[in-house]
Amino acid sequence: MYQVVLLNDDYTPMDFVVRVLQLVFHKGSEEAERIMLQVHHEGRGVCGIYTRDVAATRVDAVLHLAHADQHPLQCLMEPVPFF
Repeated sequence: MYQVVLLNDDYTPMDFVVRVLQLVFHKGSEEAERIMLQVHHEGRGVCGIYTRDVAATRVDAVLHLAHADQHPLQCLMEPVPFF
């Protein structure tokens, strides 16, 4: 399984990040805002955990939306850490 992670930057508006979380990850407004604030304060935030193919598709969707709106928002996928 892979987690999809949003990375903080100094340029992408917070409302755009919330909108991406709602559109791509189907988050409700409260959860989207919570994740956005985590990204803002901690530098990164996990959007969800998916199979490899689904995670890759979501990363591509985020990057496409960010590019279309000319925002530098970065998104990546990484294996879920085991404890």
